[in-house]
Amino acid sequence: MTKRIKLRTLLMGGVLALFFLGLIFRLYWVQVATASEWAAQARKTWMTHKTLTQDRGQITDRNGKVLASDAIAYTVAVGPQRIHDLEEKFPGFQITDQIVAELHTVLGTSEAELRKRIAATKEDGSLRDQSEIRPAGWKVDKAVRDRIDEFAVKLREKTKTKDVGIYFIEESKRYYPNGALASHILGYENKEGKAILGLESKLDNLLKGTAGFIQYEKDRSGTPLPNGEVEVEQPVNGKDVALTLDRDIQFYIEEALREAYAKYNPVSITAIAADPKTMEILGMASLPDFNPNSYGSTKNQAAFKDNGIQSVYEPGSTFKIVTLAAAVQEGLFDPEASYKSGTIRVDKKSRPIKDYNGYGWGDITYLDGLKHSSNVAFVKLGYEKLGTDKFIGYINSFGFGTKTGIELPGELGGSINIDKSIPRDVATATFGQGSVLVTPIQQVAAVAAVANGGNLLKPHIIKSITDPTSGEKQVFEPEKIRQVISAETSKKVAGYLETVVSDQKIGTGKNAYIPGYRIAGKTGTAQKVINGKYAEDKYVVSFIGFAPVEDPQIVLLVIVDQPDIPAAGGGSVAAPIFKQIMGQSLHRLGISPQLPKADAAKEAKTASGPVTVAVPDVQGMTVAQAKASLKRFGVQVVGKGAKVLRQLPEPEVVLPESQPVYLLTTESGAGGAIPDLKGLPLRDALDLCSLLGAACTVQGEGYVAQQKAEQANGKWKVELTLAPPGEQPAEEPEDDTKDSGDGGKTDSKGAKPDG
Repeated sequence: MTKRIKLRTLLMGGVLALFFLGLIFRLYWVQVATASEWAAQARKTWMTHKTLTQDRGQITDRNGKVLASDAIAYTVAVGPQRIHDLEEKFPGFQITDQIVAELHTVLGTSEAELRKRIAATKEDGSLRDQSEIRPAGWKVDKAVRDRIDEFAVKLREKTKTKDVGIYFIEESKRYYPNGALASHILGYENKEGKAILGLESKLDNLLKGTAGFIQYEKDRSGTPLPNGEVEVEQPVNGKDVALTLDRDIQFYIEEALREAYAKYNPVSITAIAADPKTMEILGMASLPDFNPNSYGSTKNQAAFKDNGIQSVYEPGSTFKIVTLAAAVQEGLFDPEASYKSGTIRVDKKSRPIKDYNGYGWGDITYLDGLKHSSNVAFVKLGYEKLGTDKFIGYINSFGFGTKTGIELPGELGGSINIDKSIPRDVATATFGQGSVLVTPIQQVAAVAAVANGGNLLKPHIIKSITDPTSGEKQVFEPEKIRQVISAETSKKVAGYLETVVSDQKIGTGKNAYIPGYRIAGKTGTAQKVINGKYAEDKYVVSFIGFAPVEDPQIVLLVIVDQPDIPAAGGGSVAAPIFKQIMGQSLHRLGISPQLPKADAAKEAKTASGPVTVAVPDVQGMTVAQAKASLKRFGVQVVGKGAKVLRQLPEPEVVLPESQPVYLLTTESGAGGAIPDLKGLPLRDALDLCSLLGAACTVQGEGYVAQQKAEQANGKWKVELTLAPPGEQPAEEPEDDTKDSGDGGKTDSKGAKPDG
């Protein structure tokens, strides 16, 4: 018995010894041999990681007016577990039914889908704590959030509980304060954060910046440990981009195009305005278009096409400017020489080429031929006098057939496929039909060369790019491609083209005439090719010109594709649109009409455009000094500082005397506040928000009726509610949103009457 006990004792002791040896080895292995690996693994359980989002760079016009920026957005979510608990606690309230009905009404999501979201489960089968309502509830505006929150407040009052299972996740989204304005140029950023179309896409790497992060040690409840390890990488905000666009000129263009689009119901309508001396694009628009804030609601895919750079046309008679410039440069254009108009045959095999009326005007001068937009005159100039090789050489020199290189994505290069062996192919190209296909931006660049002294310049739409962190600024200067004609030729051609507009008897461009301004221009009416043949009743009509002739400041092209009216022509349809835009734009640039005294007095009484003046620089002055310097303008002082820190509009900008100038005397992020904007038109309100560096969102139309402002991370977020005049909502009690500081046929068959 004793021996057996001893044996058991030894066996037990051996087992225990082996156990403790294994334990010691394991402790050694964990705490010494692989200590670093286990420590890293453990750290993962008490470390938390959060992304620090960056701001996408702003896009502004040439005067700093915001065209695109980030704004607060909200994603709507429901709490399945919380709603289930409330259903059990308040069975008679039918909370699920109420929530489903409200979200269906506000968001438009089907009731079946909403019930599915409210019943969403985890992998283990238990109800989720949170389920987002996508896509309708994803990144909604504050107005939608407030509407749902009003319902949630009522539900809280009924249940006497704070959490009713409706949540809002604050995010940011891209916002375009001017709606559809310049939408093709800007493009948009979708809800997934992907840049689509326009400069948003082209400059995405510059605009988007880089996200940062913060990583720290936390306790079980998620509270950071006092002496815990913290790692931070600050986000890098995207770069700000200033465009060459003038928002007001862009507005004039789009306003005129929308009126014409409603009147003529064309396939599309396009206009481009540029400074011919620099080829900075001042305005560029195409209809149909879209609103980048609600891109998903646009069903017409043609609305996403930028016809200014992505459509090609037979230009028609506007192309005669190239033929004219080439002939003048070669000394082959004698304005007083005569020729027989009507018809011309370039070889025995092909049909004769006719003027638009079929019979011409008899023997007339070449200058009258230009005014009449005679096809025969330009066949004689381009085909007979210049000759095929020289003529095609000038076409290429003016940049046709190749991309201009403007900084917008998707530009086409057009095509020049003239068959030199076919005389008629060369002849029809002299007046812009046949084998000549061009883009609107190519036409603008070519005519700008005629206006500016003969220099073909690269069009550009980006004025500068600024790093908001370092302040480093990259400015883009004009880029000359080549000299295409001499300065002397440029002046002569401008004078000849001026007669097309100024001659009110025979000038095809007479409808573009504006009293007091010297305007040069040319009409175009080209038959459309349908199924490989010229259609008898479908035209692309256009007008291109520049002003003032003595010192060109704007070159402007208007193209109307297939206006839905009989006998449409460039002079009758496109020229009046050109006149409207050009007149407003010249006033915007402070270029006054040069009228005789009697006419000037009459014009002053009847002119729709106000007197314009360059704004003086008052930055750094006292408020009293600034007001004295700006006595011709309305002045609004923002802040309570003694000196002017910034002003809007910027110095030297030309604007009507009636327009107010805003003076910032206190930085909005340093104890400043958003002033009362009520009663201001939208454009002035947006200008003021831009001056304050505040992100602004807009609801409604008309004038500012209500405003809400809140400050987060040193930046102001302003929500404006607009209402038409006379429909202003009742005044609300003052709160921290105000001053608180904290809260013509041109084929062989003839052309249209205006070429």
